[in-house]
Amino acid sequence: MNFGKSNWRTYEQGIQKEWILTNGIGGFASSTIIGANTRRYHGLLVAGLKPPVNRHLILSKIDESVIIDGESYNLFSYEVPGFVMKGYHHLERFEYNSLPEYVYRVRDLYIRKKISMIYGENTVAVVYHIKNGSDAAKLRLTPLINFRDYHFNSSKEYMNFTKNFDSSTLTVRPSYYDIDINIFCDSGTFKDNNDGWFYNMDYAVERERGLASTEDHYVPGSFDVEIGAGEEKVITVISTVEKEITNKDGLDIIKKEEKRQKKLVSASKYKDEFAKKLVLAADDFIVYRKSTDAKTIIAGYPWFTDWGRDTMIALTGLTLSTGRFEDAKEILYTFSKYVKDGLIPNMFPDAGNEPPYNSVDAPLWYFEAVNKYIEYTKDYEFVKKYIYEGLKDIINSYSKGTHFNIKMDEDYLISAGDEKTQLTWMDAKVGDWVVTPRHGKAVEINSLWYNALKVMSLLSKNFEENYSYYNDLASKVKKSFIKSFWNKEKECLYDCLINDVGDDKVRPNQIMAVSLSNAVIEGDKAKKVVDRVFKELYTAYGLRSLSPESKEYAGIYMGDQHRRDGAYHQGTVWAWPLGQFITAYVKANGRSKKAKEMALRFIEPFKDHLDDGCLGSISEIFDGDEPLVPRGCFAQAWSVSEILRAYSEDILK
Repeated sequence: MNFGKSNWRTYEQGIQKEWILTNGIGGFASSTIIGANTRRYHGLLVAGLKPPVNRHLILSKIDESVIIDGESYNLFSYEVPGFVMKGYHHLERFEYNSLPEYVYRVRDLYIRKKISMIYGENTVAVVYHIKNGSDAAKLRLTPLINFRDYHFNSSKEYMNFTKNFDSSTLTVRPSYYDIDINIFCDSGTFKDNNDGWFYNMDYAVERERGLASTEDHYVPGSFDVEIGAGEEKVITVISTVEKEITNKDGLDIIKKEEKRQKKLVSASKYKDEFAKKLVLAADDFIVYRKSTDAKTIIAGYPWFTDWGRDTMIALTGLTLSTGRFEDAKEILYTFSKYVKDGLIPNMFPDAGNEPPYNSVDAPLWYFEAVNKYIEYTKDYEFVKKYIYEGLKDIINSYSKGTHFNIKMDEDYLISAGDEKTQLTWMDAKVGDWVVTPRHGKAVEINSLWYNALKVMSLLSKNFEENYSYYNDLASKVKKSFIKSFWNKEKECLYDCLINDVGDDKVRPNQIMAVSLSNAVIEGDKAKKVVDRVFKELYTAYGLRSLSPESKEYAGIYMGDQHRRDGAYHQGTVWAWPLGQFITAYVKANGRSKKAKEMALRFIEPFKDHLDDGCLGSISEIFDGDEPLVPRGCFAQAWSVSEILRAYSEDILK
């Protein structure tokens, strides 16, 4: 991915494209292609102090200046209230080929800046490759340091640091936390500036979201590097909160990270370039969790952590479609240890307390993940030894009833929750306002319930147990499902049955009745569901969460939190259901050549999107109205996973 000056003719244009690097333990580095931070979540080092959580902004950025003949040229860009620093005018090119690289020119001096994290460490390396022209020059590198929870903004009033330094290493310690922030520069000399501050950096995205948008950063000094006329020089800057700097060779750090990424692509065995890019995107979300001592899946960057529902939905695309079978195994096994009363955690705790289990769909998506694992690996032995009993517990608990009023009703369908609970993925709530009430019998929950029973039928038969119970119950569910959920007037499915009255809002949840491994509806009805969703909900980047024909439809997702939460599931486009839609479309159209050709058309827009938003990844959501502006998390696990899974299974296969 290569970008030039046509992408940053203005500051506003230049901040539209972002990038992210991750370190496999929840930490990350992120900014825009012009190097201006526009979010509170942007920074060269956002460390996961208790992997993958307790994230803190450590190093906001490094401001570079070139000094030639006494004149200073600032390469950095930022916004403060009423002023924009336009250092991007010196930016000639930005390249993103798995790692971000900036190319600057000042007169006849060129600087290439490349950034990499060390996998498994809260460490970032910034490498400058300088080719100087005819005059001696000085490169001044000024770190902007912070130490705060990444969800909040800071100000000088609440920050206090101490520092120690020699010519090559600066150590900064916040007064309120037992940690050292070390910054090492292998060239030049550190110059103390007697504790300066950068005041009121203004974050455009936070401002747009109706949140506090300015903050201060600590500026302890700068590293000055002398560059002779005609000299070519490589300079490494390392920033870390680890106990020691394990590698001071920036080029070696970059080489090792690029090698690791190439191995991931090679292991996936894809020849297709789009699939390869998604393999690398998938890697960002698979991280280590300290509290479980196992792999987990980050739901989205920059602000989500790991969630049970998101993990189960994303597992197939992120781990199985990429050939990371051991990671899939580890994640499935970890959740098996936490099955309780038929539920799995919606998220894991970090203080040793009980995890929350407030999800009706996460346990049912667990069955689909297990079924996909078997489909890809044929590893029945692992499932029987570690997973099967937990699956039994889930079915038994859902049949007899468990927490949150989750229970099988007399018609064999699953009912859950009440008017005060949010147990499905459409769970937005603003104060006491439940934006999308879906208690009762939700269409995707009962599609997943049928699928779970069929998976158990398959497993119990394979394990030579009595499978007729699960199979017979599945048949009863299917019969009742069609009778209760079919909307004759609109020729599709009701979204939810509240007190057995059908909600006829056209939403994407019904597509799961066709797309799951075991479809609860087939034939002509399945085709009509797909056609209805295509007609009213499909967009180039996903499915609208509500039909524009509904009076509650909200086509733009922006404004303060009240407005955004009110639009979240009321028309906003979600990328992840498009993967399910593609699978359903191919199935409903007999897996024909024409169906697969159409499925490829559904994929094509994402090839462009990988060059927009967060480079190389897929956004969480988009506006429901054109031009489908990306919103929400700029990189979302189930968005990446479902597009890759559908592309792999329904097109490339």
